[in-house]
Amino acid sequence: MGFVKLEQQGHVGIMTIDREKALNALNSQVLSDLDAAIDEVAANDDIYVVILTGAGRSFVAGADIGEMKNFSAYDGKQFGVHGGSVFLKLENMAKPVIAAINGFALGGGCELAMSCDIRLASEKAKFGQPEVGLGITPGFGGTQRLPRIVGISKAMELILTAKVIKAEEAKAIGLVSEVYPAEELMPKALELANAICANAQIAVKESKRCIRMGMQTDINTGSAFEAEAFGVCCGTEDKNEGMGAFLEKRAEKHFQGK
Repeated sequence: MGFVKLEQQGHVGIMTIDREKALNALNSQVLSDLDAAIDEVAANDDIYVVILTGAGRSFVAGADIGEMKNFSAYDGKQFGVHGGSVFLKLENMAKPVIAAINGFALGGGCELAMSCDIRLASEKAKFGQPEVGLGITPGFGGTQRLPRIVGISKAMELILTAKVIKAEEAKAIGLVSEVYPAEELMPKALELANAICANAQIAVKESKRCIRMGMQTDINTGSAFEAEAFGVCCGTEDKNEGMGAFLEKRAEKHFQGK
């Protein structure tokens, strides 16, 4: 995992894309390293929540144009399939993922951020899907996730004009949840991650699953997913602990993930 660093603080895993000299641009090796890091996090039961960020002044500046320049149609499709599958794995991981967007999040970087469950941005962050200005389309899910997040009209505007926007506009259109001064971004991301870690993790995972599945289906089917998840949680020790604490009026809770 040479280009993706993984560290752990308590129950929080921090994945940092570290190809700083190239502004963390995504090439085939970075994608493979990210894939391996996701697998490592998913297998670590002691990590409850993940923060994804970039080294230096960039989150991810995009896919590596130097690598893509000589792609054939076949090469381009394979690269899109590779990146798309990694981003889907990240999105579908049971554990919540927070993007701490510290700088440029363009093209593949914006697509990577959109694969995360919650997006927080530095005031220095910039967002965009500039692919049409390079003669290509978004290739790692941008045409699919951006309309779901900001609506069709705004997604069309951003993608078809190749416009780059600042963090405050990204917040205004719902692309990110919060914008912080650069020095506060990681502390705020850790604060949010630890707030999630404090809750019953079976319920957290089931809630994420219901939201993700519900976004891809009709409300009737989604409601059935939710009822199933509610039932699963009602059969856990954590439900007994959480409700017991509420009824006993005690602040401390001792969730066991069971």
